Amino acid sequence: MTAPTKAGKRIGILTSGGDCAGLNAVIRAVVHRATGYGWQVLGIKEGTQGLLQRPVQYQTLDLGSVDGHMMRQGGTILGTTNRGDPFAYPMPDGTLKDRSDEIIGGYRELGLDALIGIGGDGSFAILHKLAQKGGFPMVGVPKTIDNDLGKTEVSVGYDTAVAVAVEALDRLQPTAASHHRVMVLEVMGRDAGHIALAAGIAGGADVILIPEIPYSIESIAAKIQDVRNTGRNFALVVVSEAVKTLEGTGVKKVLQGGEKRYGGIGDYIGEKIADATGAETRVTVLGHVQRGSMPSPRDRLIASAFGVHAVDLIAEGKFNRMVAWSNRGVIDVPITEAIEHYSCVELDGALVKTARGLNISFGD
Repeated sequence: MTAPTKAGKRIGILTSGGDCAGLNAVIRAVVHRATGYGWQVLGIKEGTQGLLQRPVQYQTLDLGSVDGHMMRQGGTILGTTNRGDPFAYPMPDGTLKDRSDEIIGGYRELGLDALIGIGGDGSFAILHKLAQKGGFPMVGVPKTIDNDLGKTEVSVGYDTAVAVAVEALDRLQPTAASHHRVMVLEVMGRDAGHIALAAGIAGGADVILIPEIPYSIESIAAKIQDVRNTGRNFALVVVSEAVKTLEGTGVKKVLQGGEKRYGGIGDYIGEKIADATGAETRVTVLGHVQRGSMPSPRDRLIASAFGVHAVDLIAEGKFNRMVAWSNRGVIDVPITEAIEHYSCVELDGALVKTARGLNISFGD
């Protein structure tokens, strides 16, 4: 396959890491803004995997391919991957191989003038390293439902993930009340409790468990008893997937290929609550439901603003930077700072104070 030719800049765009809602809105915004500059956009398929293939796997993106319907779609039209570090790529024989030169070669083969990578901290670390080694310009757009990237108040996908979790609590509440149950909802978030905290407040939870705050079953049981004392016959508990057991270990499941991922702390907490309180307890694990939804209006807005600004950075010759959201506007920061500054829940932050003011228990 021969890369198409056209006057003006040619920029590539790829999505990397786990999927989330709002990715297509970023792609759409990039195409619109780049077209306004008279540039061509090539969408690289399956993240960096597309650059490893020969011929390179890509598609030309123009205004005809990024209509309003696309902005409403979850996931990514380009595909993505969160496996296969190109600097230590797993081969069929079990060995690891440095295939970074192949990816750089794929970039060169497309004749790109710059690359826009939509990803999280892991993806950015790899893309930045590739850009430095290959000497090509790169701009990053932050996306992660975990909202744990540094130097930005919000990342694409987070708002939708919270909305899905809140909707789950809205649906669990009436069935909890009907059966006098304690409902435990396990949500994603990797090592940060942002989703659990925001959803718990907005969804009227009684207990929010996040990895940043140690808990005890006695404190949780006391809170549930306080709820009973008010005359209410049910309780809602939200737990982030990275919360540890009382012994201090994370609960993980082994996936195909031996990969370990968080999952199962909800069942652990549910059993502990049932034993301590005698309450009939049910557990719901949202899992990837939080990733696949139609993006919320805020995610579409953030994604669109990020996409436009990313293209403007290329026009200004400002590279190795990540677009970010701060003080109700779009800024850009060095991508290395975004990678280095992990954003966990601030214990003295506004949302923790709000939750405590609403008499929500953190189990501490």
